[in-house]
Amino acid sequence: MVELKLVSESQHPLRPIVENALANEMRLQEAGIRRTEQRLRDLESRYHMTTAEFLRAYEDNKLPETLEFAEWVGEYRMLVRQREKVETLRGIRVAG
Repeated sequence: MVELKLVSESQHPLRPIVENALANEMRLQEAGIRRTEQRLRDLESRYHMTTAEFLRAYEDNKLPETLEFAEWVGEYRMLVRQREKVETLRGIRVAG
């Protein structure tokens, strides 16, 4: 478990500000996930293979090096990072 302590010189309560910021970040990440998933679906449809199939073929050097394939790999990696961020955000509890 990681703990973070915030200190403010302001008399205004921090809890609602922090909770709203976390909720907003969650919404942004979830919207990003939806956009990334749509881009992956578009590529899957265009090339008639799933992202998992593409990654196996790409990593086995069965596909040519193209800008679009590099972008496909990048989109997949972005999706993984976005999902990790959402999991981290879901696990945050504001104490005190």
